[in-house]
Amino acid sequence: MMEPIYNYDEVSDSLYISFAPGEQATGIELTDHILLRINKWERRAIGITLFDYSILVQQTEMGPRSFPMTGLGLLPAEMRDLVLEILLQPPVRDILALSAYTPTLTETTPIIAVHPLTIVAGTA
Repeated sequence: MMEPIYNYDEVSDSLYISFAPGEQATGIELTDHILLRINKWERRAIGITLFDYSILVQQTEMGPRSFPMTGLGLLPAEMRDLVLEILLQPPVRDILALSAYTPTLTETTPIIAVHPLTIVAGTA
């Protein structure tokens, strides 16, 4: 797998990360700010789009800012399992941190945070 290609649009504050430039993909909206693009047949990530990037990586007094993955609950079980599998593998896990919020012993809400990225000049 090639190194990710990063493209940051300062005007829209969006970071586009491509693992397979030009390849067809299915977009999965994980949150209002995070779009995962995948190849369903090969079960791998094609890219990630991070909208309002500066907000996503903003630290709070208690640590990284996390967001509920509201889009995951809208997916069929098979697709949800595939997305979770992809989120837990490199290169996606190097960019997105998956966790869970458990308000009760029987209730679990998947949450996600963006690892702050250091982008080398010439890759963005």
